[in-house]
Amino acid sequence: MKLVLKHSFGNFTLDFQLDAGAGITALFGHSGSGKSTIINAVAGLLRPDYGLLEVDGEILMDTARGIHTAPHKRRFGTVFQDARLFPHLSVAQNLDFGTRYAPQGISVSRDDVIDLLGIASLMSRAPNTLSGGEKQRVALGRALLSAPRMLLMDEPLASLDSARKQEILPYLEHLRDGPLGLPILYVSHAVDEITRLADTLVLLKDGRIAAQGTLRAVMSDPAAVPLLGVREAGAVIEATVLSHADDGLSQLAISAGTLELPGVRASVGSKVRLRVMAQDIMLSRTRPSGLSALNILPVTIANIRFGSGPGAAIALTAGEDTLLARVTRRAVASLELAEGAEIFAVLKATTVAPESIGH
Repeated sequence: MKLVLKHSFGNFTLDFQLDAGAGITALFGHSGSGKSTIINAVAGLLRPDYGLLEVDGEILMDTARGIHTAPHKRRFGTVFQDARLFPHLSVAQNLDFGTRYAPQGISVSRDDVIDLLGIASLMSRAPNTLSGGEKQRVALGRALLSAPRMLLMDEPLASLDSARKQEILPYLEHLRDGPLGLPILYVSHAVDEITRLADTLVLLKDGRIAAQGTLRAVMSDPAAVPLLGVREAGAVIEATVLSHADDGLSQLAISAGTLELPGVRASVGSKVRLRVMAQDIMLSRTRPSGLSALNILPVTIANIRFGSGPGAAIALTAGEDTLLARVTRRAVASLELAEGAEIFAVLKATTVAPESIGH
């Protein structure tokens, strides 16, 4: 997808350009950054002052030439914050409604979608009897059965509580990694969702792109900390599950060594995605001993970035991965930390929450 947008309303101006490929491209930004304006323009629900949208070689929008393909002809499956199911139809009938918009000669297996989303037991239910997570799974199924060329997801989990969110995230991971291979444009202001799902991350600020790249590159960049929020900043790394112990801890292999973590449900040999919060990493000049912390990794300081306050964000090379630590300016000075220094990163096992472990 190639997208160029320029649009103004009130005191806000959107100036946005993106080339999105396969996988999940996530747009992250705080309220008012332009996320919903972008997805509404892509869906055809907004006519921007200037817009160019090309998907699979087809021009769907070009304001300079007066091209504005109607929303229902763009072949995008859209899932909103509220599921927007038809209340007078059963789950099965809501799903069947999606097939009405599938192009002639193109279809998606109904059984495969039902199996993918785990909704076989819901077919006869009415929408008002479903939980929030169940409603969103049905809405997603309806979108998939329209045989879209791309999925647009606008804050799809924002209305769910934490338990319901954890219920549906694995289904979105299966969709990302499954055989359908649909590109997805995913809008959210929740970092935990983004880090579980995204392949590519675009950070927005005041209607413009402030940072973009692979999820792992952007999340481990000290310059991204102010955009994400100091309490949300943290690197994303990949690990392989080595074993599960009887005491509830699991051993995982990363490029810099091994980690002992609780709450890992993936089977031995599986690859998982870990979100390691910057605020949960301690630094030491020498390998510490006599600590309760189980995870001590040798790292090299790649970059130090000072914030406007008393803090500093430090990028750490750990094997082939990059971790992010947030410490005080005073700690940087007292430990004489500098780029290129070889130190140790200390991570308590309990700081990586089970909900931060994705597939």
